[in-house]
Formats: sequence, C-alpha cells, structure tokens
Amino acid sequence: MTVTPIQQPTRIALSLFIPLLALSGLALAHPGHNGAGHGGFAAGVSHPFLGLDHLLAMLTIGLWSVRQGVTFRRWSPAAVLGGMWVGAGLAWGGMALPGVETGIALSVLLAGVLLATLVRLPTAVGGTLVVAFMLFHGHAHGSELPHGASLLTYLVGFSLATLAITYGGKALGAFLMSRGNRWMRAVGVAIAAVGSVFALS
Repeated sequence: MTVTPIQQPTRIALSLFIPLLALSGLALAHPGHNGAGHGGFAAGVSHPFLGLDHLLAMLTIGLWSVRQGVTFRRWSPAAVLGGMWVGAGLAWGGMALPGVETGIALSVLLAGVLLATLVRLPTAVGGTLVVAFMLFHGHAHGSELPHGASLLTYLVGFSLATLAITYGGKALGAFLMSRGNRWMRAVGVAIAAVGSVFALS
C-alpha cells in the first residue's frame, strides 16, 4: 500500500511518541526520577516532554514546517535536532550562552507568530532560524544533565524525544491544514500568546 505524505509523518510520530511517553511516565513514577540511575536515558526522554516551553517550540516548528517548501519540510526535524546538539555541546564544553531563558521564551513566541502568519521562508533562512531557536533549548538540556548520568544515553534520550515531538507537530500540522488555514492560525496565535507570557515572566 502506498503511504501518502500525510500518513508517513503520522506513522513516524506515533511509532516514536507513544513508547517515549510511556518511558517518561515510568521515569516519573519512581522516586529520584532524575535519570541517573538509568544511565540518563529516562531523564533525556522526559525532559523535552516535561518543559512546556521545550514542548511548544518543537511542536510549533513541526506544525509550521508543513506550510514550507518540500526541502524544508523534509529536513526540519534534522534542523531541530542539529540545533539541540550544538546547544548541548556548548553547555558540555563549558561555554555559556547569554540569555538562555529569554532565548527559549522568544523562540516559542516567534515560532507561534510564524505559524499564525503562515509565512513561508526560503529553506536556508528557515533552517538557520530553527537551528538558532534550538540552540537555546539544547543548551538548557545540556546544562541539566543529571549528576552521574551517562552523557551518551542522555543525548540519545532527548534526541529521540525531540524527533518524536517534531514529527508529532508535522502530523498535527498535516491534519489541521487539511481542515483550513484558520485552524493553523488559531493554534499559532495561542502558542504566541503563551510565548509572550514566558517572555514577560
């Protein structure tokens, strides 16, 4: 059976999202769920799901990518993950990134605005913007590596969670787009509003 462009991201998202959500739930069900006792994997998986700012940023980029060109749409999860890796690498290398929390809040706000306006950007511009957004999120993830946890398994955990959320956004975006632009715009406005609250708090 031929898989349509809408079905494919949906299947990928579900195949990643459900098991990872179950794992993060198991991690939270036990005392001391910082993940160190599990080599860091559980902490890495749960961290993107537990932070509303991280979750919304990744989800919104996935949503927004559906309205972009084919190349950007295909490679947006890689851009999200690449930005996360670079940011985490800076944190693990001892390099400070000024205004991390502000950058995270603004990334949610701006991603919401991009979605609400349904603006289309050239692939190079959109990809660079996404990587810049995710640098801040990756730095925060890297800075919160649990004491004694394995860096590698923590990296694998948050990488899988990042891909699951981004693909989930793409699947949701394909669904909303099939029902008209007004739904995408409404979601973008709501996310931008949350981002503005983050930025002002």
